[in-house]
Amino acid sequence: MSAPDAIRREIVALAQAGLGRHDFAREGQRVLSRSMPFNAMSIVWFDPATGLPVDKWFDTSLTGRAGSRLAEIEVHEADLSCFRQLAASGRRADRLSQATGGNLDRSRRYRERLRPYGLGDELRAVCVGDSGMLGASVMYRERGAPNFTAREVNLLRSLTGGAEEVQRVMLKRDLSVDAGDRDRGLLLLDDEDGIEMADASAAAWLDELRGTGRQLPLVVTAVAGRARAIESGRSAAAATARVRTASGRWVLVRGSVLCNGTRSRTAVTLEAARAPELAGLIAEVYGLTARERRVTELVAQGLSSAAIAARLYLSTYTVTDHLKAIFEKLDVSSRGELVARLFVDHSLGLRAADRPRRRRKGRRDPLHVVID
Repeated sequence: MSAPDAIRREIVALAQAGLGRHDFAREGQRVLSRSMPFNAMSIVWFDPATGLPVDKWFDTSLTGRAGSRLAEIEVHEADLSCFRQLAASGRRADRLSQATGGNLDRSRRYRERLRPYGLGDELRAVCVGDSGMLGASVMYRERGAPNFTAREVNLLRSLTGGAEEVQRVMLKRDLSVDAGDRDRGLLLLDDEDGIEMADASAAAWLDELRGTGRQLPLVVTAVAGRARAIESGRSAAAATARVRTASGRWVLVRGSVLCNGTRSRTAVTLEAARAPELAGLIAEVYGLTARERRVTELVAQGLSSAAIAARLYLSTYTVTDHLKAIFEKLDVSSRGELVARLFVDHSLGLRAADRPRRRRKGRRDPLHVVID
């Protein structure tokens, strides 16, 4: 077995062990450190639908707040070799020394967050699924240490396929929990993300999201920043994100800017995410492609195969082939089962995914069900 295969299997086994995200990150760091030397590491998780960071973990050896603002720099500030650039390029992994042509000072995050804390070159990788960017990892070396090598970049790049499997394993577990509901909460933030007002429900959501820390959760500041970017015309992407709290609840975070003359404030709402809002994540667990997701959405809207074909500029036969693949992946035999699995009760749907796929004698061919 090759070294990448052995590392990938060990990391997937960690995900299957049921560790929380931060404990998994800590153990994954230990596994990777046996194959390449580095002095610190950080991990960021994203909402794939909007590309906003929703959670982060950074090694305590990143002195002070050296690692704590890396995710924010990615969202709000331009820099070389950002996560979204790596995801769009298809490279999946890169070293800062290569991206800067050997002059690390060309990078804003290096000047502001790495060099002041004695850190030098970094090696980063992104995990991209069919729904978008799921997560990213960054490894750092101390200033004065040798830069990361092309071989180490290739090793990390070779692990990204396993990273997608890891994300799906963890999503399946996270989505199989239904921890109850809670009322919608409302926050009002100033331009520096200070809380000006908050109702009781928002305060309760924040307590769940930030755990033992007292800073605003990353998902809240990221959504607020995106809302301001939309208001100023710097972004057209949605100011929304979904994230799981420590109790197992899934929360939908939305942002918007409220204006009163020359004064503006950012409103952020937090509410329980419903099954339709989690359907994209469930589709990621089942490995649906982007085209299969779109077909599934149109099925949920009640469109016939012929109507779906017209909407997507496909033949009816191609739509039928997509539906056969979708039915096989989700182990369903009718459009109603498909819609229920993805859009009605996410916890039941994911628990069903743990059962072995049934092969009943005389099971109805999906072709007889899905065409109109």
